[in-house]
Amino acid sequence: MKGTRVNGRYRLAITSRAVAAIGGGYALAAGFSAALSLLLAQCMPRVEAVLTATMLSWVVYATAAGWAFYTRTAWGAWGGTLLPALVLGASATAPHWMKAAA
Repeated sequence: MKGTRVNGRYRLAITSRAVAAIGGGYALAAGFSAALSLLLAQCMPRVEAVLTATMLSWVVYATAAGWAFYTRTAWGAWGGTLLPALVLGASATAPHWMKAAA
């Protein structure tokens, strides 16, 4: 049996996906938790809203980590984690921006 040789490009792609899963997944979970806690705080006590959003963010983090290795390319892994993270982060900070502008 002949051994297969792994080149540097493959290792870089796997490293990029791992960083996207860890860093991008964390950013996505943090943005999700912030946005959902602000949304839930309108219909339940603030402490319960934050706890619920934080617990649900673990599901989002695990899904993002899985997504990073499921996509065809490493660019898809980065786009699938960071773009929604930016949208959720912007929606979570928008009320603060609106108060400062007024």
